[in-house]
Formats: sequence, structure tokens, C-alpha cells
Amino acid sequence: MSSYINRCILVIDDEPDLCSIVKFTLERLKSWKILTAESAQAGLMQAETQQPDVILLDLSLYGEDRLTMLQSLKTNPTTQSIPVILFTATDPSDDSLGFDPSEFAGVILKPFNVLQLGEQIIEQLGW
Repeated sequence: MSSYINRCILVIDDEPDLCSIVKFTLERLKSWKILTAESAQAGLMQAETQQPDVILLDLSLYGEDRLTMLQSLKTNPTTQSIPVILFTATDPSDDSLGFDPSEFAGVILKPFNVLQLGEQIIEQLGW
């Protein structure tokens, strides 16, 4: 069996329709457990309690929430080993974002092909 079977993915994105589409598609195509959160606070709570295999993080979360969240994920012993893939329409190399994109497991740019999303995650994480 492939090493990506029975994976749990946490999608943190403030667009409920996008979360629903990603959840439905990845659950059907990959049989993964998909958790969703529409705020940084809810995402942090789920990351701590559910221990997903990877977090897809939207960069457009409001203001300081995203930077606080990134810092919290990196410094919390419970979540610091969870890989984070940026899930964004924003150029991740933009210096004004306040972090180094090389610290992340990968980048998935929006718009994306939802039918290829699972393969993109597998490829970026080397599953």
C-alpha cells in the first residue's frame, strides 16, 4: 500500500465553499480524513487536538492572525513537526509577508485544479 493512505489533512481557509470543495474531493479521491477551519484560532485548536499529517494554510487569513498562527505552530511542541503547505493566491516570495517561504513543505497556488490537489500534496510531501 502507498504511504499516503489513511492521512489526515487540516485545511485552514476563510472561504467556507473552498473548504467544502477540498474536503469533498480529497475524501472521495484519496479517502483521506479532511478537517477544516475557517479561522486561525480554530485551525490552531484542531492542529493541537487532531494532529493532522499536514496543514494546508491560506495566507489570506486576516492580518496578524496568520503571523501569530505561524509562530504558534512553529513554537508549540505539539504542532511544530506538522508540515505546512501554503495554500494561497498570494506570491509566497513577497517579503512583506513577514516570513521565509522556505520554512514550508510546499506551496499550492490558487486557483488550482481540485482534481489534482491530492497528487500535488503527495508530490510536495514525498509521500
